[in-house]
This record gives sequence, structure tokens and C-alpha cells, in this order.
Amino acid sequence: MSLQMLLAGFGGQGILFMGKVAAATAMIDGNYVSWLPSYGPEMRGGTANCSVCIDEREIGCPIVLSPNLFVAFNRPSFEKFIGAVQAGGMVFSDSSLVDLSCPREDVCYFPIPATALAQENGLHGLANMIMLGYLTRVSCFTSQKTVEQAVRESVPSSKIQLLDKNLQAIALGAEFAG
Repeated sequence: MSLQMLLAGFGGQGILFMGKVAAATAMIDGNYVSWLPSYGPEMRGGTANCSVCIDEREIGCPIVLSPNLFVAFNRPSFEKFIGAVQAGGMVFSDSSLVDLSCPREDVCYFPIPATALAQENGLHGLANMIMLGYLTRVSCFTSQKTVEQAVRESVPSSKIQLLDKNLQAIALGAEFAG
């Protein structure tokens, strides 16, 4: 299994944390992994994306230029990166914020109202974890149990009070996937 993930959105949407958790799942599963953040100078509201590579073999380059799994949390990111996704790849978008249909027929497209689900369920700011729960269920790159373990290991002690909400959000995303 070789995953070339690109997660993209605005700063403050939890893009980098989502990538860290995805990378942690790969380490728990015994795979090679790389996590490479990229963001603008703004703390919130600027651009943010990260590349996550997961493979059974050593990773030669941590930069993802042509992802086989792409997640867009906003319209500018969707428009910027949709053309780079590999044919046959998976594209996930937060349909609460990306009001576009997918212009490509050679990818599997999953629009998920992650932000709306977060707001409706009292999980404000956790659209990223809802999306992670959803894509874990759909892509099968790891187990739900491993994602939960990775979240437990990744939530910093300064935010431990948010652990249960993060786990609830992941479960909600998995449930939404069916």
C-alpha cells in the first residue's frame, strides 16, 4: 500500500493536526511515513496544507505533487489541487465550504458536509476529525481503532480536555460513511 496524501485548507482548520494523526496511524501500523507541513505566514486564515506519505517501503521524497488521496477543506484549495490528483485517486471535500462538483470523472469523489456535521453535533472546530473518520472508513488505509490510538497519542497535554470531542468527531465521520 502506498498513499500519497495531500490535505489542504485554511490555517486554523486543523489540517496539520489531521496530517499528524494520519502519520501517527502509519507508524502504529508499522509503515514508513513522512509528514511535511506547508503554510503561509498567517496563524489563522492563511493557506495550510500538508503532505503525508505512507508506504511499506522507505519513502524517497516527502513532497506530494500528485496525490492519490486529496482532502480539500475550502474552495481555493480544491481548485488549486484537483488537477494534480492521480487518475483513480480519491478526493474528499468539505461540502459545507466547497460548493463545487468535481470536474473530473477519473477520480472517486466524496463530498462530506464536515463543518455542518461538526456544528450540528456540538463539535465546533472538529470538521478535520470528522473528515478523518470518514476517509478512514472509505479508504481503509488503517483501522478505526488505530486512528483512535493515534489521536490519544497526538493530542497535546495542553489540550487533553478536547480528547473525547476528537474521538466523538472521528466516530461521527465513520458513522456518516456508513
